[in-house]
Amino acid sequence: MSAAAPSDESRAAPPTIARVILDTPLPQLDRLLDYRIPPGMTDVVPGVRVTAPLRSAQRVTHGFVVELATQQEHPGPLSDLDAVVSPVQILQPEVWRLARSVADRAAGSAIDVLRLAIPKRQARVEKSWITAHQDGVTRLAPLGDDVPAVDGYAADRIDALLAGGRVALDVAPGVESVGEDWVGRWALALAQLAARTVHTGASAILVAPDHRDLRQLEAALLGVLPTDRIVRFDAGQPDPQRYRGLLRAMGDDPVVIIGNRSAVYAPAARLGLIAVWNDGDPLLAEPLAPYVHARDAALVRQEQQQTALVFAGNTRTTEVERLVELGWLDELAPIRPRHPRVVPTAFTAGDDATAHARIPTLAWRQAAEALGHGPVLVQVARPGYSPALRCAECGTASRCRHCGGPLRQQRAGQAPSCLWCGRTESHVRCSECGSSRVTRVGAGSTRTAEELGRAFPGARVVVSDGERRVLDIDARPALVVATRGAEPVAAGGYRAVLLLDGERMVARETLRIAEDCMRWWADAAALAADGAPVLLVGVGGRLATALATGRIADFARAELTDRRALGFPPAVRVATIDGFPDAVAAARDALGSQVAVVGERVVDGRARAIIRFDYAHGLEVARTLRSEIVRQAASRRKPVPGSGRPGRAPLPLRARFDDPEPFEEG
Repeated sequence: MSAAAPSDESRAAPPTIARVILDTPLPQLDRLLDYRIPPGMTDVVPGVRVTAPLRSAQRVTHGFVVELATQQEHPGPLSDLDAVVSPVQILQPEVWRLARSVADRAAGSAIDVLRLAIPKRQARVEKSWITAHQDGVTRLAPLGDDVPAVDGYAADRIDALLAGGRVALDVAPGVESVGEDWVGRWALALAQLAARTVHTGASAILVAPDHRDLRQLEAALLGVLPTDRIVRFDAGQPDPQRYRGLLRAMGDDPVVIIGNRSAVYAPAARLGLIAVWNDGDPLLAEPLAPYVHARDAALVRQEQQQTALVFAGNTRTTEVERLVELGWLDELAPIRPRHPRVVPTAFTAGDDATAHARIPTLAWRQAAEALGHGPVLVQVARPGYSPALRCAECGTASRCRHCGGPLRQQRAGQAPSCLWCGRTESHVRCSECGSSRVTRVGAGSTRTAEELGRAFPGARVVVSDGERRVLDIDARPALVVATRGAEPVAAGGYRAVLLLDGERMVARETLRIAEDCMRWWADAAALAADGAPVLLVGVGGRLATALATGRIADFARAELTDRRALGFPPAVRVATIDGFPDAVAAARDALGSQVAVVGERVVDGRARAIIRFDYAHGLEVARTLRSEIVRQAASRRKPVPGSGRPGRAPLPLRARFDDPEPFEEG
């Protein structure tokens, strides 16, 4: 029998052109550029790091090969690739698609997203990984036959979720033991979901705000999966460890990838689950361009890879509530919901003479009683000794002579220091009356611990704040004074929780303050032992009622209704445009009637405008703004005098979509 004639595809010439995304800050180069593959350079494949010449800058720059082609897209001679930096296909196709999509949604550059997704190359780590692959020793331990159930939830609802559902997950408060560790019940629920996903042959990505949450997730996962099935991919890791995590995530075996906001970009060709814990935490809002929130990146990736999607938290953000109301997310609650036993002192104080004290009699009594059985948590608003200082004569706030920032006292007897610049002010003098006498305003974590130590002589007092990193507490009696978000996990849960400084927290003038307060208090209350009292001091009204009754979703719904009536996000989308006044004006003109300008100002030669628009116009607004950013950058090539580093002029126009606090400075 004669051999079949070769097909047209088999006779086709091999690719000779590499399409590369370059690592450059120039927005006009945010596209795939064609380069010729020199003869003999056989290791050019999609995903590898390369160096390529950049004619306009007369230098060689790094980049990634995205695809290969046999014909160039643009006429003219092509430059040759300079070199292949590494044979590892570090840029996976699913990561490139995600980076391109979220950048387009935010009028940003894809390479900026890739910098968040792919850490700097670590040659030694990479060499070890290549050697292991060549030797065939990268297979992971087999999974057992026992598939863990997700405790507390209906099995059919869990199966529907893992088949590609999208849910806002309500979690049970409280803590559980996993071996020698104690973790929140939320961590167990997400770990069990991830383990079930891995048993189906797909990977899972679990995103959490900080190291405290990740520590609980890791401990919970170790109870249901082998160690080598858990991959840590966290921006807080040393570069070699983070790079090792990236390479491990690229393997063929299903794993659970845990990390902070950048973990949502981890490679996983077969992805079965994305879960985001506590999406209202500001640590999940990306501070670097193009400023894409982890929640938004997760939404885009879910659509691209058709995974299960979970947003979980002790509270619900208005962004998630909006998606629930649209029907984009389903609600999933435990079969038997639990709620902390929250007691707002504003509802119970009556005619007590201490009703308006920082710690009312009821709170003192509950703390004293609980302290005989175990640890008691006291949440405060600020770290340090005195968060603020005022003139003792006229009451004017004490300010730094150098930058005008507020002064505070970190420790008893210590000279005041500036909250902004950190300088010490050994001789404070009032700017209004000239007096050198100051009085302390409020009590931070250190001063509160000192006062509680005097009130409960002999009691163990532990301080946990930004300076003192305490992750867990044993079951012995102790007074734990913690700032919001820094509360340790107590073995068996806290026997009582005191939420102080509520009036100070609520008084902050930001759009999201009600949501933030609810989240701070609910997260602390979730650390209480089952049935333990949670005392909310000095706060009443809708916030206290929602927390005490456990009607968190109703609170988020009411918040969203108010935002919708006022035309505030997330009922609408907003973006801030920053740049030279003429560039901002040109962008506004280009946008036309698609947007409404709700605020504008000019400071130090830079203009800043806030625009508002409907979700339906989002992609068109982003496309228009991106075109204007590229046009402005290409038409202004001379650095602006005094603009910073030599040769690095600020962009004439920048945009930030979905700023968490768009009106804070506007």
